[in-house]
Amino acid sequence: MRLELDNVSIHYGAIHAVRDVSIDVASGSVAAIIGANGAGKSTIMRGIVGLVPLSKGEIRIDGRVITNLPTEQRTRSGIALSPEGRKLFSEMTVHDNLLSGAYLRRDARAIRDDLDMVYALFPRLTERRQSLGRNLSGGEQQMVAIGRALMAAPKLLLLDEPSLGLAPAVIHMMAGAIRKIALTGVTVLLVEQNSHLALSLSQMGHVLEGGRLVRSSPASDLLHDEDLKRAYLGDDPLVVK
Repeated sequence: MRLELDNVSIHYGAIHAVRDVSIDVASGSVAAIIGANGAGKSTIMRGIVGLVPLSKGEIRIDGRVITNLPTEQRTRSGIALSPEGRKLFSEMTVHDNLLSGAYLRRDARAIRDDLDMVYALFPRLTERRQSLGRNLSGGEQQMVAIGRALMAAPKLLLLDEPSLGLAPAVIHMMAGAIRKIALTGVTVLLVEQNSHLALSLSQMGHVLEGGRLVRSSPASDLLHDEDLKRAYLGDDPLVVK
């Protein structure tokens, strides 16, 4: 699924959070949005799924304008978000949290197949399937959050800060899972403060500053750009091969 943002602006009241952003994510690719905290990255994700309205611009999937569609219709169209902060149902089991991602589907056999796929992708969840959401570690919660999004059978998967608060070993495991998801043909848009991680997983990178898009380039170019390293990448050595 191809995603196009065309001159998108988003306001929170008087705050102009996203300013005239245009991004084109090719079907079947992985793209990253990087930038400092507060740059507007998560706001863009919320705008794509319809949780916040656009002040200006268009969102298109495969050439179809979805700017004014409600969130449910966007989900039916093949868009799923794994949100920042995971937002699991704390009193529901892992299994039921995962099934909640399929609430719009009626294809029982395909739902079972996708559930098996999620458990294969994250074997730890098989062991924890009857554990309540509130009893999971941060890494396990993130696995469930991504798995729940996959249960919507998305063609476009939006991942908002999937590495936030995770130990390095868990981050490497999560990165491997994202690569496997991309190999299935799902388009992935990744928002990350861990810029090394995001760019090492992506074909294209998009840099936000103060709600504005200041650069779009192949991710490999951004990883080796000295100015960008000083501004965003710092000394974090975590690049997933």
